Amino acid sequence: MIDFNYETEFSLSNEEEIASWLSRVIESENKNEGEINYIFCDDDYLHKINVEYLDHDTLTDVISFDYSLGNEINGDCFISIERVEDNAKDFNVAFEEELKRVIVHGLLHYCGYKDKGESDELLMRSKEDEKIAMFHVKHS
Repeated sequence: MIDFNYETEFSLSNEEEIASWLSRVIESENKNEGEINYIFCDDDYLHKINVEYLDHDTLTDVISFDYSLGNEINGDCFISIERVEDNAKDFNVAFEEELKRVIVHGLLHYCGYKDKGESDELLMRSKEDEKIAMFHVKHS
């Protein structure tokens, strides 16, 4: 089950469409869908989590806590809408596209993809692009 929670004024207008896409992404990675929570928040909210749980005193766009068990994907994914807005401007992309990238980025971590080294980062970017392309393809 994919659930969306809001700790800021922002809310998704297309929750069902996003959830359906994420379910297809999970299936495409040969994983099973467990409980996945997306929590949309602001910089302050996410910064507190970053300091308290990860001991990182920095701003970030996404933090994902992976509770997956074997092939079943479970986790909490916190997303700062302020960071996504700033990143969209910095990368000169639409907010919606950057938001999809961040949403799927968290999910890809649960599927086992990392982004610490250069080769891992390249693979992560490639997977993000592949999964974002799936958003517009409807499953029959």
